[in-house]
Amino acid sequence: MTSLRLLPLLHFLLVLHINFSNQLEDNKIPPSLCTGHPGIPGSPGVHGSPGQPGRDGRDGRDAAAGEKGEKGDRGYEGETGLRGLTGDRGDPGEKGERGQPGECAVAPKSAFSAKMSESRTTPAAVGDAVRFDQIMLNEQGDYNAETGRFICKVPGVYYFAVHATVYRASLQFDLMKNGHTVASYFQFYGNWPKPASLSGGSLLHLVPGDQVWVQMALGEYNGLYSSSKTDSTFTGFLVYSDWKNSAVFA
Repeated sequence: MTSLRLLPLLHFLLVLHINFSNQLEDNKIPPSLCTGHPGIPGSPGVHGSPGQPGRDGRDGRDAAAGEKGEKGDRGYEGETGLRGLTGDRGDPGEKGERGQPGECAVAPKSAFSAKMSESRTTPAAVGDAVRFDQIMLNEQGDYNAETGRFICKVPGVYYFAVHATVYRASLQFDLMKNGHTVASYFQFYGNWPKPASLSGGSLLHLVPGDQVWVQMALGEYNGLYSSSKTDSTFTGFLVYSDWKNSAVFA
């Protein structure tokens, strides 16, 4: 019976002996059984292979904006580049708005018409211009009622006409241009109970400054007359202009 009780103890000692023997063979002594002095540091090991790249770090915070730097010097002007190719033609633009009406060109004008008042029926002196003093039309002011003379401003061809009432005496008058007779007209008066009439006209070419008027030709033929019932008139107007540098004249 005693030997049977010792069997477990023997078995434990046997296992302990085997494990201790194995550790001695492998030179592995448990630290709990033997503690020595620290050994000399070993030589540095060979550098290992480069490790794998690490992960990207997080984005840092935005720094405060720096101060604005000074403006740099202007650079040298570069060379002119080659001319590019002509581009494609663009699309037609939209139709613009209608413009304002322009001013109409005004053709040159010159016209007048005047008649002799009753107070002018007294005989006029030979060589004096007959004063047709009542203006009927004179928009351009080319006729002077004080002198009875037309003064040309627009060069060109003019037509002048004289209608005279003849009474109490025969009548002869001349159409004058710059002191020269260009046409003469005569009407005999035979002591008739009613007035007669005398009319005449002529085309004249004038330049600025030329003067045209009517004057008595003979002292005894001065039967020019005017009343509320019958008139004596002097009329002239521009037929066409001689302006060379402009087709119109305002």
